[in-house]
Amino acid sequence: MRIGFLGLGAIGRPMASHLVDHDLIVWNRTTSVARTFAAQHGVQWADTPRALAHQVDAAITCLPTSAEVAAVLWGPDGMAEGLAPDSLVVDCTSGDPAESRRMAGNLAERGIRFVDAPVSGGTNGAEAGTLTVMVGGTDEAYARAAVILSAFASRVEHMGPVGAGHALKSVNQALLATNILALGEGLAALVKVGVPAARAVQVLNASSGRSFVSERLIPDRVLSGAWPATFRLALLDKDTSIALAVLEEAGIRGPVLHRVGELLHQARNQLGEEADYLEAIKLYEREAGVEIRE
Repeated sequence: MRIGFLGLGAIGRPMASHLVDHDLIVWNRTTSVARTFAAQHGVQWADTPRALAHQVDAAITCLPTSAEVAAVLWGPDGMAEGLAPDSLVVDCTSGDPAESRRMAGNLAERGIRFVDAPVSGGTNGAEAGTLTVMVGGTDEAYARAAVILSAFASRVEHMGPVGAGHALKSVNQALLATNILALGEGLAALVKVGVPAARAVQVLNASSGRSFVSERLIPDRVLSGAWPATFRLALLDKDTSIALAVLEEAGIRGPVLHRVGELLHQARNQLGEEADYLEAIKLYEREAGVEIRE
């Protein structure tokens, strides 16, 4: 199977690197990124999505939003016109379920299969090939996609019809945001009243309030003072907005997640479009006049 990979960003690049043993061709909006990746890994690159589409049996998209995926499919030099019937589009973008269903329907008219397959595990998981992938699509399309996805994932789960993968990923992201904001509030308060931050985190992680955020992200990135830029707050805000739309479609009021969405959007407005998602915690530090450090 000849595979195309479109979107060599912070997480897409290491994902694609696990596919270089296949017959791989890559595309990126910044052409120099695709050319550099191709030269480093001994694979081919294409200058347009359509040029890539003419050469592949399956195409993986890993882009910021569903709008970019739609542009890659149907924009100028778009991929849809070049894909052969019975080819497969695997969308690893953290996208919108409704948009996924629309894209799948339009592609199906051309005999092209589509699955939404967002990933979880971050850049570390992408580099290690241990991502979790949540797939929405038909049984047949899932079976075909799983063979490809297993190259960079340790867990590939079929969640239901098209859109199910993106729905689950958005709710996962909203819960991630909830943990980040809640820990920022709680830890800032504890430090303010004299509890050492590192000691507080150690005890929380031996107690019922622990989470992935407290066990991994806070120690590695906040207590250490490293604050690496790995995932933009703006994208977490986007993902949480998608989760709220999923709740609305399901008829769930969702007061907790709606409030999380409001706070996240406020943090984005204050910190800017390039802020890392954990930097929302800095707002609570500023408010309390403390630093959450070891």
